[in-house]
Amino acid sequence: MKRLLIWIICFISAAALAQDKVNVTLNVVSPTLNDTSKVYVAGNVKALGSWQPDKVLLNKTTKDIWSVTVSVDKGTRLEYKFTKGSWATEALGSDSSIPQNTTIFAKNDTTVLATIFNWRDNFNFKVNGQVTGKVFYHKGFVLDGLKPRDIFVWLPPNYEEQKGKRFPVFYMHDGQNLIDPRTSNTFIDWQVDEVADSLIRTGEVEAFIVVGMNNTDDRGTEYNNTHLGKLYERLVVEKIKPFIDANYRTLTDAKNTAVGGSSMGGLISMLFAWDYPNVFSKAACFSPAFKFTNYNYVNVVAEDKSPKKDLLLYIDNGGVGLENILQPGVDEMVNVLKEKGYVENKDFQVFIDKDAEHNEAAWAKRVWRPIKFFFGK
Repeated sequence: MKRLLIWIICFISAAALAQDKVNVTLNVVSPTLNDTSKVYVAGNVKALGSWQPDKVLLNKTTKDIWSVTVSVDKGTRLEYKFTKGSWATEALGSDSSIPQNTTIFAKNDTTVLATIFNWRDNFNFKVNGQVTGKVFYHKGFVLDGLKPRDIFVWLPPNYEEQKGKRFPVFYMHDGQNLIDPRTSNTFIDWQVDEVADSLIRTGEVEAFIVVGMNNTDDRGTEYNNTHLGKLYERLVVEKIKPFIDANYRTLTDAKNTAVGGSSMGGLISMLFAWDYPNVFSKAACFSPAFKFTNYNYVNVVAEDKSPKKDLLLYIDNGGVGLENILQPGVDEMVNVLKEKGYVENKDFQVFIDKDAEHNEAAWAKRVWRPIKFFFGK
């Protein structure tokens, strides 16, 4: 009788768990592809590859149709895009532009159909924009356990003329998206080069150097409080920053060293400053994923018993789409910082744009804010 009771309880528990899961079927119709083409989905949860463009393969079911079914928790918010295996081959929208993420809430078993006529790698169009200023590119920075990555160095307009001068440095993540629309994942860059150049020339800020560090396909894990995230911090602290300091005229102390990024890049920027305040005293956290799905760095900061750090933090967020999901984490982090004695508009600055979306175009409009906060005269 006891065994039967245990079996019944297990059966009921399993049934309850099954009811908490729903199946989402994604169908892609793409008449422009051939029979040997591979189609992948990349999205915001593990079942969709955690934004890795070559992890979740769709199966070719009939002519011109690829399909995959994933199981997720009921009510999960899904964001995704389709690729042919890399972000250089992602699907384009009906107007041949880079589309926003498709978003659905998995409340019930659902089937979604997407028709794709254009892919990024075989659509010929002109990308507007250019790189402003003098930029140097350096390739292949490595640390055991991490994929190699490339960086660029943007020099201020007076760098060559002022031979005896040393400059502060702003290290920024997702380097592909910062100064060149041709390499940006949305063909829209942050325009960091134009913004910095303008602010320096008008005398609103001190001249400073920008170091853009490219991401890899492991971005979601490397820009997080994980083993790979800690290795990425070490790569910058032990390899990239020493290289920059040895080859460019930098002010090497923490007071003159800033770090910044958006979304997961905003999260890892906070980690850099929190873990290495003796290296980075300033962090710009755009639309930061402080607390999102299984990420919760708010608790890490809250439970840290170390003395108040000498930091200058810029935290901002938008108000549309994913930005709304991230806002509670932003609010909680701000409250924790206040509880720890950090003073708003002195130790940290907060800016919220209720009309802003979660993309490069939005961050480009706000990038001047931390630049003036960090390097303003």
